[in-house]
Amino acid sequence: MSRIGKKPISVPKGVTIGVDGQTVRVEGPKGSLSHEVHPLVSVAWDEGEKTLSFVVPEGKEGDREAKSLWGTTRSIVENNIVGVSQGYTKVLEVQGVGYTATVEGNRLKLVVGFANPIFKNIPQGVDVKVEKQTVTVTGFDKQAVGQFAAEVRATRKPEPYNGKGIKYADETIIRKEGKTAGA
Repeated sequence: MSRIGKKPISVPKGVTIGVDGQTVRVEGPKGSLSHEVHPLVSVAWDEGEKTLSFVVPEGKEGDREAKSLWGTTRSIVENNIVGVSQGYTKVLEVQGVGYTATVEGNRLKLVVGFANPIFKNIPQGVDVKVEKQTVTVTGFDKQAVGQFAAEVRATRKPEPYNGKGIKYADETIIRKEGKTAGA
């Protein structure tokens, strides 16, 4: 039994749920998302209690794939509900002499020690704000926010000797000691 999968999801006020077969649509103040549920997992919406529950159909309780999809599906739909009601945020820090980030239209311009600046297209549903050396990525889709933040970080990962590069704000860079002078 999946401990995560069997918990029902309570839906907050301001969020509407639509279940059409195996498709779950979630709409809220920040936006709307939908998720196609795998056929090995059933979705049940209780209008009276405002809860969404997921069940593995009869005869499939012992199926390993069904058990793994059960908890995953519940987590994805819960992330969608949190996203359309509260949203998600990733904060990145640009560290290094001369390293800058700016937003130009729908692109993020990164100057991070290469010969030319690097441009990253900002996807739909994701907002990017830059203040000094801090890049804030916000949006209602957890996957899109995390993917864009990871792509930005991958342009110049922080290096362990001087700490230069792009890192998450809550990330700790383990620093290495440089070479020491001879005897």
